[in-house]
Amino acid sequence: MTIRVLLADDQTLVRAAFAMLVESARDMEVVGEAGSGREAVGAAREVRPDLVVMDIRMPDLDGIEATRLIAADEELAGVRVLVLTTYDTDENIVEALRAGASGFLVKDTRPAELLDAIRTVAAGEALLSPGPTARLIERFLRSPSVPLPVPGGGPECLSDREREVLALVARGLNNTEIAEALGLSPLTAKTHVSRIMGKLGARDRAQLVIVAYESGMVTPGTL
Repeated sequence: MTIRVLLADDQTLVRAAFAMLVESARDMEVVGEAGSGREAVGAAREVRPDLVVMDIRMPDLDGIEATRLIAADEELAGVRVLVLTTYDTDENIVEALRAGASGFLVKDTRPAELLDAIRTVAAGEALLSPGPTARLIERFLRSPSVPLPVPGGGPECLSDREREVLALVARGLNNTEIAEALGLSPLTAKTHVSRIMGKLGARDRAQLVIVAYESGMVTPGTL
């Protein structure tokens, strides 16, 4: 299946470079470009991409607010956002996730890693730059203004196995790593993650991470 990508960045040369990179992958295609946050929202509604690669610092409407509008639009429920920025700060990471982003990478990421990130987020998994992940989680827990509400129930509605899987998701493991840790097949691990998301009403794995930490299933310092 081809991943349909929308590129949003206010620098024309950057968009052109990203477009060449994305188009070089056999499983991806660029279906639109935007030079501002407002253009990104409009383009997302017009072309319905699978994923938006979203810069944070843009004119008219920044990438975080554009992400928030996309995530809040029920007609764009299947569109995921990968935030890509030069600014690797706690504030940007937290705000991007609060807005509904499913992934976060800095612009010095290697080309192959960016393509892998697009595949990961398009597949419904959360992705964060490794460096700031632990800081992000601790900040979520320590700031009362930060928590992101999840519309479903809490971890108490999960089976023992599902709670084990959720704890491993919160530690950043992918489905293959979860399968290896619990002696499951990757397909079974993926099924467990999907069921957990359904029970908790979570949009993606980023929200599962938040639920796990806010419920006390995983604590800061255990990453």
